[in-house]
Amino acid sequence: MKKLMNKITKITLSTIAGLFLFVGIASAHVTVNPNASAPGAWETYTIKIPVEKESPTTKVTLKIPNGVEFEQYQPVPDWKVTTKKDGSGKVTMITWEATGNGIQPGQFQQFNFVAKNPDKEGSAAWDAYQYYKDGSIVEWTGDEKSDTPHSITSITASQANVSESSAHDHHADTKANEDNTKSVSKNSSNTTPLILSIVAVVLALAALVAALRKKK
Repeated sequence: MKKLMNKITKITLSTIAGLFLFVGIASAHVTVNPNASAPGAWETYTIKIPVEKESPTTKVTLKIPNGVEFEQYQPVPDWKVTTKKDGSGKVTMITWEATGNGIQPGQFQQFNFVAKNPDKEGSAAWDAYQYYKDGSIVEWTGDEKSDTPHSITSITASQANVSESSAHDHHADTKANEDNTKSVSKNSSNTTPLILSIVAVVLALAALVAALRKKK
């Protein structure tokens, strides 16, 4: 019986360890927050870049979605910011490049910027490109079912009251930081760990039943 319990314990621990590893990988996406904002609003957006490899991230490029008007960015020490514009002078791409050591393994970095949303309801897909020091590039441009999905902001009138307080003073740094803090908590990906935890429990129970049957 003791051997059986040890075997069950090892199986359960292995399953749980695998779950947490998978949760870490699944949640470590480049994201842009908030995930919902009002049409026509001046929004303070935050791009969050986690490091998934054993190599530092040294550069991140973000494409500005069609209809979104980039306004300004918040400077960050040890990072150089450049923008790319189209023929009409609108910013279509923004790049943050490390002048120091970059984002190290086990770390993440956030960059803030202000942009004006489209006047009509819809969705804004944020394509991002993450450059590692080892020369590899991760393209966060896929749909939600992809291993490397792009972040999406829903432009909806239901967020009009939320954005109204910041619409008249989007240039104020203090207000922008407060809005950003509130925005980060809205990330819809928070449901992923819960779902995966349920899966882990099911797998652990299945392993327990299989072990008991084999013992008989």
